[in-house]
Amino acid sequence: MPFVVDLTRGTVEREDRSAEAGHFGGSILGLRLLAERTPAGLDPYDPRALVYVAAGVLGGVRGPGLAKSVFLAKSPLTGVAGETHALGPFAAGLRGAGAEALAITGRAETLSYLLVTGGHVSIHAAEELRGLGTAATTDALRARHGQDAHVAAIGPAGESLVRYASVVTDYAFAAARYGVGAVFGSKNLKAIVCVGDAPASVADPDALAGLAAFYREAIPGNQLAALQHSEPGFAGWVGETPQPGYLAVRNFSTSGANDLRPIAPHAYDGRAVATEGGCPGCPNDCLKVYAPQEAPERRSGGLGQEAVLSLGWNLGIDDLDTVLGANALCHDLGLDPVSLGGTLAFAMECASRGLLPAGPAFGDTGALDGLIREVAARDGALGDLLAEGSARAARRIGPGAEPYAMTVKGAEVPCFDPRAQPGIGLGYAAAPNGPRYDALEHDLDFDPELGLPYSFPEAARIGVEPAEAVTLDSGRGRRSARLLRLWSALDALNLCVFASSPTRPLTIDHLTSLVTAVSGAKFTVEDLLDAGQRRLDLMRAYASREGGGPDELPGRFHDEAVTAGPYAGAVLSRDSFARERDAFYEELGWSDSAAV
Repeated sequence: MPFVVDLTRGTVEREDRSAEAGHFGGSILGLRLLAERTPAGLDPYDPRALVYVAAGVLGGVRGPGLAKSVFLAKSPLTGVAGETHALGPFAAGLRGAGAEALAITGRAETLSYLLVTGGHVSIHAAEELRGLGTAATTDALRARHGQDAHVAAIGPAGESLVRYASVVTDYAFAAARYGVGAVFGSKNLKAIVCVGDAPASVADPDALAGLAAFYREAIPGNQLAALQHSEPGFAGWVGETPQPGYLAVRNFSTSGANDLRPIAPHAYDGRAVATEGGCPGCPNDCLKVYAPQEAPERRSGGLGQEAVLSLGWNLGIDDLDTVLGANALCHDLGLDPVSLGGTLAFAMECASRGLLPAGPAFGDTGALDGLIREVAARDGALGDLLAEGSARAARRIGPGAEPYAMTVKGAEVPCFDPRAQPGIGLGYAAAPNGPRYDALEHDLDFDPELGLPYSFPEAARIGVEPAEAVTLDSGRGRRSARLLRLWSALDALNLCVFASSPTRPLTIDHLTSLVTAVSGAKFTVEDLLDAGQRRLDLMRAYASREGGGPDELPGRFHDEAVTAGPYAGAVLSRDSFARERDAFYEELGWSDSAAV
């Protein structure tokens, strides 16, 4: 039952959608509302545009893998459905305030915020918060509404309509991708504040407690969960130098040996801000907060593996303090580190090729802080250009720049190289909402020699058998589509992919038991996969309506092979990729004619 907020009229209503089957109050309902309430071709910044924020039936319940909320709008970056998720305590805060979902339209006359408390939503003036970063905004709103308030806020980047602006919850937990923060800014919506501690309803508390106990005990024996739980954990890249061709180096232009140093675990010593308790009810503590000691934005340093890659090697930078400081600054200003890193890497390559004379240089650590601030404020010609994202910036610069915009559907590609993992490449290209590194589990995990054997039986349950990671074989398309469907289900229900099957402790049976324990309704494997399929179908239908696409990777991945290391020679044959993309469509029941 979402609250429907019209910022133009200043009204709040409750809408009962409980009679509809199978939306679980999450992104499936949001996608339905997006299609129903907005006309085709509507500009993402039009006041009639809709932004949907939800914990749903499961998000915010205190249990393993349930600390997740969805933020959904038509993306100003891609023009299709921009769905991004925030981990951390905000989902529990929304539920505690008496709401499962908010559907927000209109545009406030002045900068405003929404207050959710006691099952009511109200609109309040926030002009005094203009220009503040997300941390200062959260401080101000907690001073007003109590230190236990939960806050989702935009920073200067959202106010400036940077096309990849993020929403940051509770200082450090970002809903980062696809520019939802810019849609907030276009609505003059600075923040959502949640006050209250009403417990989320759980049909079978004993069953939920049993699942939580299992998860806690399983962490040490699960390779990825144990990595996530330890320090520096899943927050950063650790260990030996990654093999050439596995990660983006200098805008994916270096596919052989490079001169950049790996980040060792001890490098994080003394930089931890918070390493536990971020996700209520989940003992894994995946998302930790790191920043240099002197960073003024320390509390904003929620760190995912993507950010270390995007702001590090992808920019030719291997200094950890520079990377951590840039990530914390991104969160405080409200910028997606992945799209920012991809856009800066594009500009750096263009500059190195003489296409952008005033552009930045790879490896220039001293210029990074100022460059990020210029982008967030759209300050100067370069800041304004890069605030548009690399695809639009390339069109402004001219045809010679377009090959260096590493984007799909206008969104920057994450930093895991699809030449070494072609299933990831199929997910980047064909997922109807744009490229995400966590849309499906990575190919290497199912490699017979390099993978995680304990995950093979779980993967087999959905028709995914072990296969050499680098090979674009005749089964890759179907296997990748099946993995995408499974993780789409997790997104549809606001279940955390970093806790779940096939590689983490929550098996498919645990996931279905979790839904049953919370909702009280029997939930099966078929129900789980059906939810994933419905979410994907709705996204694809919306993308087709909006003329989004195409489902293609940047040419570099097809034309330039990896030149060294165990993946030497890896390249995505155009014919093989097209064949497996067709198989991907077929597995999901999508016809070629509907391809976008």
